[in-house]
Parts: sequence; C-alpha cells; structure tokens
Amino acid sequence: MPGPLGDREYGNRNAPVTIVEYVSLTCPYCRAYHANVFPRVKRVYVDTGKVRYIIREFAIGQTAGTAAVVTRCAPKSKYLPLIEAYLSRQREWVSQEVRPDALYKIAKSQGMSRAQFDKCLSNQSIIDGLTEMKQRGRKLGVVGTPTLFINGQKLQGTVTFEEVKALIEPQAS
Repeated sequence: MPGPLGDREYGNRNAPVTIVEYVSLTCPYCRAYHANVFPRVKRVYVDTGKVRYIIREFAIGQTAGTAAVVTRCAPKSKYLPLIEAYLSRQREWVSQEVRPDALYKIAKSQGMSRAQFDKCLSNQSIIDGLTEMKQRGRKLGVVGTPTLFINGQKLQGTVTFEEVKALIEPQAS
C-alpha cells in the first residue's frame, strides 16, 4: 500500500510482477544497484510492460533524509532523474553533516530553483510522510538498503541482475 506521499512508480500498473525498492540516497550499495542492475531491469522488464516498479525512500541518516525530501519536492517527471543524480554523484554531497549547497547543486541540475529548494527543506508534510514510509518499511523487515520486494519476495544488499531475473521470470509470462 502506498504511504501518505503516494508511490513513485514506473511501468505497467497491470504488470504481472511488481517490484518495490526501498532506497537510501547515501547508500553505496544503492548507487551500485542503480548503476549496474536497475538500468537493465528497467530496459528488459519495466519498459516492456512486464514489471511495475515502485521506489520508496528509506533514508538512513539526516543527509539521506534531506536528499529524499528534495526528491519528493520535484515534479514526478524529475523524481527518477533526481534519484539517479543523487546516487551517481554521492561523492559530491554525502557527508556526516547535511550540506545544503551541495544538495542544491544537484537539484539545480534537474531544474529546481533555489527558492523551490529552500522551501522544500521545511516542508513538514513531506518530512512526516517520509518518516511514516520508513516506519512502514521497518514493519516489512527493511533494515538496510537496497531492499527489493519482487511480488513479495525479499532481496537485500548487493543485488544482482541474475537474482532479480530469477524472481521475475517465473511470474512475468
């Protein structure tokens, strides 16, 4: 069930397989998954209508939480590109302390103005929604990222395309 912020989903709503990914934008395993596995899953399964793909934020730490708030402020059409930008450019913005200027630089690359960005950071309804989403993820057994549920079957950590394919193929036809 989607949380109070709704789901960010891609692909065919009526696909035989649904993947729900819990992601933390500061997670190096999430960066590796989105660099090496997700593009192939998207091309082979999502873009062909076999998989409905849902991304849910599971922010680990304040820096990841702040980036997640920014992604939720972006228009839906910019959400996935912004997720990908934050993941692929982690070295530019991830640190122990939140660095708003570094976060903004990436948001700006996806068309967000500084005024939108600054307003976004104090959007309490998004902050509360992301907190609820994380709590709901914990109830489902999410303890780290990435965690994928493929039609309810859980994969976690260093996930390979072959592992994802093995859970999709029997159900995708």
